[in-house]
Amino acid sequence: MQLSADLHIHSPYSIAVSKAMSPERLLEAGRIKGLDMLGTGDALHPGWRSLWADYMDNDEGILIVPTMEIEAKGKVHHLIMADTLDTAAAIAEAFSPFSNNAATSGRPYVSLDGEKIVEIVHDCGGIVGPAHAFTPWTGMYGKFESLAACYGTATPDFLELGLSADSSYGAGIAELDGLPFLSNSDAHSPSPHKIGREFTRIEVHAKTAKAVIQHICRGDISLNAGIFPETGKYSCTACTRCYTHFTCAEGEQFSWRCPCDGGQIKMGVRDRTLIHSTGGSSIRPPYIHTVSLGEIVSAVLNTSSLLTRKCQALYSELTGTLGTEISILIDLPLSDIFAVNSKVAGVISDIRNGDGILYPGGGGKYGTLAFPSLCNESRLSC
Repeated sequence: MQLSADLHIHSPYSIAVSKAMSPERLLEAGRIKGLDMLGTGDALHPGWRSLWADYMDNDEGILIVPTMEIEAKGKVHHLIMADTLDTAAAIAEAFSPFSNNAATSGRPYVSLDGEKIVEIVHDCGGIVGPAHAFTPWTGMYGKFESLAACYGTATPDFLELGLSADSSYGAGIAELDGLPFLSNSDAHSPSPHKIGREFTRIEVHAKTAKAVIQHICRGDISLNAGIFPETGKYSCTACTRCYTHFTCAEGEQFSWRCPCDGGQIKMGVRDRTLIHSTGGSSIRPPYIHTVSLGEIVSAVLNTSSLLTRKCQALYSELTGTLGTEISILIDLPLSDIFAVNSKVAGVISDIRNGDGILYPGGGGKYGTLAFPSLCNESRLSC
C-alpha cells in the first residue's frame, strides 16, 4: 500500500515554533491534509515524547513515527527516525554526553561529526540523513563539498530535499545515486497549510514505523510532492539584505558582497546543486509540484491572508465536500473540483499543468506565483 508521509516537523520546544503545536492539533491537521503518517518531530525531548505517548494509537488512524532533528558539528542539520519512542529515548541518551541541551531543546546541538552520528543512530536502531540538504545555512551541501566530507566512511540512509529543491536538483549528483530522497514540511505550525506542504508517498507492506523505516532504506518511494522550489527562500543566488539576484559569476566578481548595499550574497540552492552535478541524471520517482489549498483559496478570493473568514469558509467547503487536501490537489478529477468552485479548479489546473508564472525567491525572501486562470494575476506566496 502507498502511504503519504510528512516526517519532519517541530514542537514548541524548538525555536520559532508555534505554541499551539500539540499532538491533538497535529493529528487534526494531518487528517484534514490527508496524511497517513506523521513524524513526531523533536523526539529527543523527554517532554515531547511524553506528550506523544498517549497518541501513538489514535482515532485518526495516522501512523506516528518518532522523528528528530539535530544540529551537529559544522552547523549541519541531520534528520533522524526511530521505530519507537523507546528507541528515540535511547538515541537521546547516547547523544547526551555530547550535548548540553539534548534534554531541553527540541532541536539540540550535538558536538559530533556526521560519521559518529550515523554510527550512534544505527547502533540504537534508527536511521539518519541530511536535513534540507541543499539549504545554504544548515544544509549539508551548504557546508560540505560531498557526502564523504560530511559523513566520512559512514553512509546516510536518505536525503531530505528541503523546501528549495525538488528531485531534479539532486538527480544530477552522482554520489546521491541510490540514496532515497524524502520531502517533508519542516512545519513550525500545526496549520494544514504548513503540515504536509511537502510529503512523500512510500510503498509499504505494513502500517508500522518499523516497516516505514525498512522501506525508506530500500528506496520504496513512489512519489515526492512539494512546493515549487523557485518559491523557496534560497532558490536563487541573492543578497540577504536587499534580495537583489545575481549569477554565481557575479557573486564571485563582487567577492560575495552586494554592490548595492554591502549585504552578503548567498549562493542559491539551484546554483549550488549545479556545481555538484556531474551532468547525468539518475532516475527518480515522480515529483509533483503543488501549493497548499489555503494559499490557493486566498489567491482566488484575493485576500491578504488565508486566515480570513472567507478563506476559512471556502476551505472548509472544499474539504468538507471533496475530501482531504492532498486528494484535492493531486488526485481528484478537475471536474469534481469545478463542480464546487470553478476558480479553485482553474488554479489547480494551472498548477498541475505547470502553467504558473514564477517570481523566484532568494537571499531569505520567499518567491511567489501567479496564475493565468486568475485574470488579476494575484501573486501567491508559498
